[in-house]
Amino acid sequence: QLHLVESGGGLVQAGGSLTLSCAASERSFKTYTGGWFRQAPGKEREFAASTTWLGDSTYITMYADSVKVRFTTFRDNAKNTMYLQMNNLKPEDTAVYYCAAAPGAGGRLDYDYNYWGQGTQVTVSS
Repeated sequence: QLHLVESGGGLVQAGGSLTLSCAASERSFKTYTGGWFRQAPGKEREFAASTTWLGDSTYITMYADSVKVRFTTFRDNAKNTMYLQMNNLKPEDTAVYYCAAAPGAGGRLDYDYNYWGQGTQVTVSS
């Protein structure tokens, strides 16, 4: 069973930055696509970003249009950890952020992902 734990959320002013971490319990995490999803109050969970390790130093990343350029996701396979660096945060980024793992190549759909963390709250004030 793969367990994921998000951390790093908090309260930040608009224009500020936060970096979220997703720590995985197993080394096999490197074989999964790691995804980031977020859910704002009253809204459905939406895709934010993902990263897939292809071997050696090759990774594929994907981003939702709403976060592209501002957010960067990357992973440290030696630490079994994935990160989401969020810059120039906006109030509309306020949400609970979840990391998730999909076997092999995951996409933008939440049902591709088998394992989920507990979520971490990100609140951006104007």
